[in-house]
Amino acid sequence: MPTSEFTRVTIRPMDEYNQKLLKNVHPDNWINPQPADCYDLVIIGGGTAGLVVAAGAAGLDLGLKIALIEKHLMGGDCLNVGCIPSKCLIRSSRVVEEIRKAKDLGINISQQFDVDFATVMGRMRRIRASISHQDSVERFKNLGVDVFLGDGKFTSNNTVEVAEQTLNFKKAVIATGARAAKPKIRGIEEVGYLTNETVFSLIQKPKKLAVIGGGPIGCELAQTFQRLGCEVTLFHRGSHILNKEDTEAATILQKVLIDEGIRLVLNCQLEEVVTVTEGKRLYFSVNSDRDSVTVDEILVGAGRTPNVENLNLETVGVEYDQTLGVKVNDYLQTTNPKIYAAGDICMDWKFTHAADAAARIVIKNALLSPFGWGRSQLSSLVMPWVTYTSPEIAHVGMYENEAKKLGIEIETIKIPFRSIDRAIADHEESGFLKIHHKKGSDQILGATIVANHAGEMISEITTAIVNKIGLNKLSSVIHPYPTQAEAIKKAADTYRKTLLTSGNKQLLGFLRKFS
Repeated sequence: MPTSEFTRVTIRPMDEYNQKLLKNVHPDNWINPQPADCYDLVIIGGGTAGLVVAAGAAGLDLGLKIALIEKHLMGGDCLNVGCIPSKCLIRSSRVVEEIRKAKDLGINISQQFDVDFATVMGRMRRIRASISHQDSVERFKNLGVDVFLGDGKFTSNNTVEVAEQTLNFKKAVIATGARAAKPKIRGIEEVGYLTNETVFSLIQKPKKLAVIGGGPIGCELAQTFQRLGCEVTLFHRGSHILNKEDTEAATILQKVLIDEGIRLVLNCQLEEVVTVTEGKRLYFSVNSDRDSVTVDEILVGAGRTPNVENLNLETVGVEYDQTLGVKVNDYLQTTNPKIYAAGDICMDWKFTHAADAAARIVIKNALLSPFGWGRSQLSSLVMPWVTYTSPEIAHVGMYENEAKKLGIEIETIKIPFRSIDRAIADHEESGFLKIHHKKGSDQILGATIVANHAGEMISEITTAIVNKIGLNKLSSVIHPYPTQAEAIKKAADTYRKTLLTSGNKQLLGFLRKFS
């Protein structure tokens, strides 16, 4: 019989926008459908990976029976507590910084401006709700997908249970994602802290904020909240932020964060959190010197934990690790060949676009590769990523140290943005473009861009790598002038100039005589 026995969800604050969001992604009047006799594909998890698999499989128009299970919010982290809400806040924070720098551009702000934190957060909730229909249960129902709200778990090699109903399947996909890792700091659980899952529910601005973690999430949110008027202290256990990123790029951003007023505590050991009259006191040590800071809120942005609990994976022979997640091969098959996985639950790349790309691999391999013919591989992907700070840091392909470890000889072309006319006009000269190419060849192996719109520029280089377009051909591509993306053409032209050997110059001189 149909049932509506699933956990009712609320999101703080329960204003008109969050009510609209919930109406789309977890309506409290939803009644799970009567299960089909057997599903061609059952997907557990309604985040990016699960939604793309469900929509893609249904869109094949092959009469497949598809079931999608989500226990919390359709849309997963990206819509609800990740990409969309964070970029809304980042946009507001960039306006603040543009106003502060307006004088450098000849614009005098005649009066003190005010950041209305409640309105900033309200705008975020409004935008999130306005686009949530794309991930709604109704949309997927209309696509022909049976949507079940509730906890899904395997009960046998071909059955999943959800809300006291049993779904039979031929194949299944695990797409349950990951969550913020719990910090191992004495007292922090008792005192309380924010993560990406709770920080977007704030309605009052914390005057003082501690951010734990100097990776992409920590840096993005630290800069954003500092610009919105918080006094931010950023803690990082490494010697510099973004320690996995290009060192020159990380150094530029680190200086920006300090210049904007963020207190940066590096090489630190976080020891204890206690409640005091003024708020939450965080004790830490740097090189054995003990210190403390008192804040209103603590935001944890260090590490992710895969959601492998309560899936009953042992029953179906799916191996997993509490830290690394579900184990998959290059075809995204788990140790049970009938069951696939995609997204943060099984991948090092924890990006929305990576989950999307992986989902497409799952559709191909699970449904359109009989006897394993023509299967796609995860390792074949060329994956770009962006840290959405100001400036942004975008990267694709190899880093210099990775090429060295693999024994690949490379040459690097670096174009400082102080040599790009549009960057100078925009007063954004501090960044650079760095392209690594194979020594003796124009084959592009990797690139890093540091610029306010680096994320918009990296796709041209990603396209070149995917389609094996070398620097020589890239130099013939006409770029509009003036744009900051002209740096890519300038890098390609720089490579082309290296081809002018003494022998080539003699040949050109000979041709010139007869022209």
